[in-house]
Amino acid sequence: MKVVAFNGSARKGGNTSTLVNYVFESLQKEGISTELVELSGKHPHGCIACYKCFETKDKRCAVEHDCMNECIEKMVAADGIILASPTYFADVSSEMKALIDRAGMVSRANGDMLLRKVGASVVARRRGGAIHAFDTMNHFYTIGQMIIVGSNYWNVGVGRDKGEVTSDEEGVLTMRTLGKNMAWILKKIKG
Repeated sequence: MKVVAFNGSARKGGNTSTLVNYVFESLQKEGISTELVELSGKHPHGCIACYKCFETKDKRCAVEHDCMNECIEKMVAADGIILASPTYFADVSSEMKALIDRAGMVSRANGDMLLRKVGASVVARRRGGAIHAFDTMNHFYTIGQMIIVGSNYWNVGVGRDKGEVTSDEEGVLTMRTLGKNMAWILKKIKG
């Protein structure tokens, strides 16, 4: 089994990826392979509403000049998907929104091709807006008929400066519990 995570942060190796790595620790302990895809520096473009994906139905986006088709392929191949974003102006980053819009549209165009995959959202925040970002990512899962994993609290870690989330004990525990819950659900489904 495999879980792929997409980090929508503009900073590679920052708080968002640190939180994802706590989730990964729990998944790896359960024998589940993991992969982190950093969207930083890849300049994903938002959906242009051309609807070509509905014509071709080839599980690809018609826009070919960025990383999106590679990301979509990874989603299709994975058993579980994690969307992770920092909180930017009370929502997800523009990189994450581009991924949600394009992968979501291609999935819908291809008969909800991510149907019943297991999904989880991870949010890094400094102050407010985290729940809105959390909801935005979870909407990707619900419209795609996916299974959302929860934890013992909202999947949010607190920190601004790089590495600061490691001091958020509750956030770290939440991520580790999220990984355990995701592993449990994957094993029940794939069992």
